[in-house]
Amino acid sequence: MSKTYKPKKRKRFKTHGFLVRKKTTGGRRVVKKRRNKKRAKLTV
Repeated sequence: MSKTYKPKKRKRFKTHGFLVRKKTTGGRRVVKKRRNKKRAKLTV
């Protein structure tokens, strides 16, 4: 059986990156909530 997680930098940023988050309303909400929570990392 093969592993289910095969890390790719490109895919990671294209899916969870900051610019992607800023594009959508939901994504902006995520960033906002993480800012309010004082997260060290807002996105990937």
